[in-house]
Amino acid sequence: MACPEHPGSPGWTGPVTQCAAKTKQEAPTSDPDLPSPGPREHSGAHPSPSSNSSMTTRELQEYWKKEKCRWKHVKLLFEIASARIEEGKVSKFVMYQIVVIQTGSFDSNKAVLDRRYSDFERLHKNLLKTFREEMEDVVFPRKRLTGNFSEEMICERKLALKEYLGLLYALRCVRRSREFADFLTRPELREAFGCLRAGQYARALDLLVHVVPLQEKLTAHCPTAAVPALCAMLVCHRDLECPAEAFAAGERALRCLQAREGHRYYAPLLDAMIRLAYVLGKDFVSLQGRLEESQLRKPTHRGFTLKELTVREYLS
Repeated sequence: MACPEHPGSPGWTGPVTQCAAKTKQEAPTSDPDLPSPGPREHSGAHPSPSSNSSMTTRELQEYWKKEKCRWKHVKLLFEIASARIEEGKVSKFVMYQIVVIQTGSFDSNKAVLDRRYSDFERLHKNLLKTFREEMEDVVFPRKRLTGNFSEEMICERKLALKEYLGLLYALRCVRRSREFADFLTRPELREAFGCLRAGQYARALDLLVHVVPLQEKLTAHCPTAAVPALCAMLVCHRDLECPAEAFAAGERALRCLQAREGHRYYAPLLDAMIRLAYVLGKDFVSLQGRLEESQLRKPTHRGFTLKELTVREYLS
């Protein structure tokens, strides 16, 4: 499946308008969630080498072989670990702690995030705009007029919200939607990029190292969605004078981009990696060759640097 970028969310595919299966709700184990390796193309980032690629037949076969090895279905489990009552400026509210872990193996990068009931409610309304028919069997826990802060009610709602997230994730079109990923990652990403713009690189990194693994799991069908955040990690590490860590983040971003030379991050990322490789005494010649070949195939005027690109992300 191709994944053109969405203007409201960096590298994002945009919402899917229908489920691939006709059933209203899929069993979590029934769908391998793999993108199609066909040659279909859209504007923006491409999931495969373009028709005028200089790759030989053997190189194309090797490319798709490697791609298929990377297409592993990621199954996530959602828990509402705890809930606490907080005082807001106007009124008090309940904050729910969501824990997201990958099933099937030990997950060293489990995600922990806080969301209010109103955040869940906003997610539900946004999803219904696109997936009303697919979600007709998904019941959202309703708010009560009284008793919302009682221990009994909070425990009941914790179980209901856990079940609600599981039902959403069971729907392929929903779990691959921008709305679902934004609910789980966008608040932390916005805060991280805000810290980056403010020069608070250590704080930005602290947020990114926790949210990026979750973003990668949620957007495995469109790896380029995580590229801006990975490049932000590179910029933060580099400006904190940690070139080895910056280079490692850049390698992850390049793996996400693969052969997508037309992606707006491709050339700026390679340029930054060349400079880091030179500082670290690594092979910068091959990286420089990739950049030069890309420029020969598709000449472009000098655009933004990597940092200039990243500071423009998640502004709203």
